[in-house]
Amino acid sequence: MELVGVFAHQASLNKKISGELMRTKQLRQVLPAVSILLGAMLSSLSIPAQALSSHIVSASNADDNADAAKLRAEYIRKNYSKFEYRIPMRDGKLLFTAVYVPNDASASKRYPVLMNRTPYSVAPYGGDRYRPILAPTADYEKEGFIFAFQDVRGTFMSEGEFVNMRPHVDQKKSKTDIDESSDTYDSIEWMLKHLPNNNGKFGQWGSSYPGFYASAGAIDGHPALKAISPQAPIADWFRGDDMHRNGAFNLQMAFNFFYSFGQPRPQPVASTGWKNFNFGTPDGYQFFLDLGSVANANTRHFKNGIPFWNEITAHPNYDEFWQSRNILPHLKNIKAAVLTVGGWYDTEDLYGPLNTYKSIEKQNPGIQNTLVIGPWTHGGWFRTDGDKVGDAHFGYKTVQTYQPVELAFFKHHLKTGDKPALAEAWMFETGANRWRGFDAWPPKESKDKALYFHANGKLSFSAPSNQDAQFEEYISDPAKPVPYTTEVVTRWSNQYVAADQRFASSRPDVLTWQSDVLEKDVTLAGPLSADLFVSVTGSDADFVVKLIDVNPPNLEIDAQTNRGNQQTLVRGEPFRARFRDGFETAKPMVPNQVTKVKFAINDVLHTFQRGHRIMVQVQSSWFPFIDRNPQSFVPNIYEAKDSDFIKAMHKVYYSSKQPSALHVKVLPALDE
Repeated sequence: MELVGVFAHQASLNKKISGELMRTKQLRQVLPAVSILLGAMLSSLSIPAQALSSHIVSASNADDNADAAKLRAEYIRKNYSKFEYRIPMRDGKLLFTAVYVPNDASASKRYPVLMNRTPYSVAPYGGDRYRPILAPTADYEKEGFIFAFQDVRGTFMSEGEFVNMRPHVDQKKSKTDIDESSDTYDSIEWMLKHLPNNNGKFGQWGSSYPGFYASAGAIDGHPALKAISPQAPIADWFRGDDMHRNGAFNLQMAFNFFYSFGQPRPQPVASTGWKNFNFGTPDGYQFFLDLGSVANANTRHFKNGIPFWNEITAHPNYDEFWQSRNILPHLKNIKAAVLTVGGWYDTEDLYGPLNTYKSIEKQNPGIQNTLVIGPWTHGGWFRTDGDKVGDAHFGYKTVQTYQPVELAFFKHHLKTGDKPALAEAWMFETGANRWRGFDAWPPKESKDKALYFHANGKLSFSAPSNQDAQFEEYISDPAKPVPYTTEVVTRWSNQYVAADQRFASSRPDVLTWQSDVLEKDVTLAGPLSADLFVSVTGSDADFVVKLIDVNPPNLEIDAQTNRGNQQTLVRGEPFRARFRDGFETAKPMVPNQVTKVKFAINDVLHTFQRGHRIMVQVQSSWFPFIDRNPQSFVPNIYEAKDSDFIKAMHKVYYSSKQPSALHVKVLPALDE
């Protein structure tokens, strides 16, 4: 899911991204606007505006990039013809679809259809107005496909009602029982019959929200749908994607996104514009701190005018509203080959690709189902070089290894291309900075182990032997929440996921445990889970667990750079303790009672090199990425009053009877 911008004319957009603008000293000041405008132009390709911004800022060859973009747009204009259709669905609604056909398509030279369904607009509208890009890379356009872009039901120029993460209907008993699967099926059926010179084979791809539509389109898929690539697909907006993490609310992302995306659209319209919120400051941390309770967002700013924000705040638990929007149980009867793609550093949708792959694998035995996870931010596999994120550097442009493989996947299944040599799981190993292929994910050879907390901040694979209760404690104060980033931003950061954590470890409300210096490499491969034994003086609490790679004291990169003792974030995950017995029902904590809190943390494939240390941090806020917990139990946390927010003492215990730990999967070295 990404912030998409205002839908202006293509000529204006091209002017905005010209080389002259890129060279101006004022670039950083205008960058948010540029990001929004670029997001508009490339919206249905799901390009994250923030990733684009950081990419432009860091590009030393901005002029070359601008020239390449101009040449690419010219190539499309010269070699493709655009047509616009309103495709009828089974219930009579018409979905607006823009189709780009190679000029040399004929009865003797037929092309497959590569489809992208999006809620972010297929703009520009008009048969004579062309998109500047049609696919993840220019190689697709030169290879030749029929490219189809569709405004999903209820968005922009398509009829019907838009429903966020529209629930899937397993049993369709009438023509009015529609969902994204049926809309995809009907669209393919119509195009198969009416698009001249198609070869009868369809592929579908999309990143982020369009990734969800790619997943949905494969369910009970049309026989002509031969290959899909859900990229950063949203799977479950409560458990782990975008809006929540283990039930903890992603305040900064949801506020930004729905203030704009959540505006009503009663009738089809070619452009609604992107309504940007005026924060009045560049300091998002202070803005959201001054906001106080989440309830104040409506009273002060939204005025009940954002319908889905109202739905979020009316459903604080994992009830039918959220469960019905979980696509994972419905990923069945899939016949197409699947290439699911994600990024280890995707702060929006990492849960989605990991669990989409897992669910398809379990529920569709025998199909080709491949998972690719690289060292990328959201959409970074086609809009960044993939050479660095935050304070992590990977040594080369990793996207150059991946992108040809993705194209080969579609060529093989939609044309007559050779089958790409892909492992079941093709994963980038951070820390060691190399690609690895596995027969399954997580790797079958990985072993379950635990990193246990000990006295004096020690972390070890050995369980504690002391039977007496020991603990570390800190005061969690909602008035002084731990920031998740040192960046001064109102949008959510996409770089904090690999940022140096020394700013946090120096705080008294962040607990730190670290291993001895490693004598050999340690590779973690697979899902993580936290087991915490805690007590609180309040009646509610959040806990954030972070896995960190600590560099040796002296790590000179070059004459100007020494990353000695850098504490690089590998993975972090929050958990709302009220859901310790299940996300369906919130349950208060009993003050001063030792309670076990266990929760899942997204997978890693990371090597802690010899000479490094493994660190785990525990804290109770991660602001404003995650909203503040008032720490006094309120049944609907979104209705908490400012007076409900209290300081509390939090304790984390470690002993043989209360073994707080981070559970991991360790991949044995080949020489072990």
